[in-house]
Amino acid sequence: MNPSDIIRELQELTAENKKGVTALYEAETDLARTELELDQTEAGAFISAAGSIAERTAVAKLESAEARFQRDLAKAQVNRVRTKLRVIESAIMAQATMSKLLQAEMKL
Repeated sequence: MNPSDIIRELQELTAENKKGVTALYEAETDLARTELELDQTEAGAFISAAGSIAERTAVAKLESAEARFQRDLAKAQVNRVRTKLRVIESAIMAQATMSKLLQAEMKL
């Protein structure tokens, strides 16, 4: 690998990392939106249900199951983006190390 390859790779990884920051923000925003929807659905179902507290809680959980599922998917997306960002950051560090090794080799 030559210096221009390392520089190109670092530029690509840095650009990808910048996109990842935006993707993380969007995923976190979506998660917040789905959590709000879950809270509203569950609270509404609880309020409109009849019976004891336990029965109303059970009904609310049943009626909000889809919203809970969407929230869980949004959480998974946030985790996926965070993992991808960590992978990119590791690749950047690896490229930087390769650059330093190549630089040391050139001095010899």
